[in-house]
Amino acid sequence: MRKVLSKSVASISPSATTSTASLASKMKREGIDIISFAVGEPDFDTPDHIKEAAIKAIKEGFTKYTDVSGIPELRKAVAEKFQRENGVTYEEDEIVITNGGKQALYEVFRAICEEGDEVLLPTPCWVSYTEQIKLTGAKPIFFATKEENNFRLTLEEVTKNYNPRVKAFIINSPNNPTGSVIEEDELKKIVSFLINRDVYLITDEVYEHLIYDGKKHVSVASLGEQEKQMSITVNSVSKTYAMTGWRVGYVAGPKEIIKGINKLQGHATGNVNSIAQKAVIAALRGTQEPLHKMVQEYTRRRDYMVNRLNQIEGLKCQNPDGAFYTFPNVTALYGKKYDGNIINNDLEVAKFFLEKAHVAVVPGVAFNYPGYVRFVFAKSMEEIKEGLNRIEQAIAELV
Repeated sequence: MRKVLSKSVASISPSATTSTASLASKMKREGIDIISFAVGEPDFDTPDHIKEAAIKAIKEGFTKYTDVSGIPELRKAVAEKFQRENGVTYEEDEIVITNGGKQALYEVFRAICEEGDEVLLPTPCWVSYTEQIKLTGAKPIFFATKEENNFRLTLEEVTKNYNPRVKAFIINSPNNPTGSVIEEDELKKIVSFLINRDVYLITDEVYEHLIYDGKKHVSVASLGEQEKQMSITVNSVSKTYAMTGWRVGYVAGPKEIIKGINKLQGHATGNVNSIAQKAVIAALRGTQEPLHKMVQEYTRRRDYMVNRLNQIEGLKCQNPDGAFYTFPNVTALYGKKYDGNIINNDLEVAKFFLEKAHVAVVPGVAFNYPGYVRFVFAKSMEEIKEGLNRIEQAIAELV
């Protein structure tokens, strides 16, 4: 019988974050009271002025196809954002509007990578990088950052793992799942090392505004003209403006690469939702006060969650610099038993939390970094307190 799936698609692993969320949702439908710290999604509503712009677009009949790369007014607003917030000048034809940050990243990999290429990828890393790279025929090359350095990337780690087959390097700062932010001096050294070897820098900046304790986000493309020419910057409005369901991201980079991405998108999806594009203009040009309030609240929740996790026996947690994740070490739970089951790894820790505490988290192995689990603190303080109380009680019952 002929194979149903292509080799590339058959080799894809399901997203662990969505798989965990689906299992938690199934348990909820069965009447089980589940608290989920699994999905990286703001619990805030999209700000009113953004929703009103979308409603206005609908009423005015702005519901037809647009340019594949996005309406000119939105690409101009994105260019203004880069200049205002990142100190980088982009022309409109150096920007493509995409169906979320996820599609943006896939199109970047697809545009520059092919069979035999390698992409250097520090871990822990976001779950979809790996499978997206593999779909291009390229090979992800992993190397681990260190917990004792709060998972912050260093030049020494990069130089030790570089080889001449490396076509691209991924920088995700603040990082998912650790929240780590690369120190500016270290970032400059890493970037200098890589561009001198003609390595493209794919910078995933979706958490750039969710940053704490006076830490600073630096966009690689802002470091100089050579750095800009070797950088492809990916961003989205999902996390910044609580617009996950609107599915709008964007890519900025060298014209030749952006032109290739635009051609690819023209055949894959066409333009992004026309109404959402109008809403994003309002997000970028309108008041940023809702964002500032979110960051203040995330700071409060982060401080509580980190402190509380470190009080629970068997868990050890670093303080994240940004994003809305904590990534505690759970190896002290290995070897313990519940209901006749022995916990041997982080997958089984996550299973234990779900089965006994009714709390959903994502295991570290999903981020190519076993021994840890990821908690999301983009939840109400009430849910955070209740969820951590449940976990503490469940751990206390281990033998």
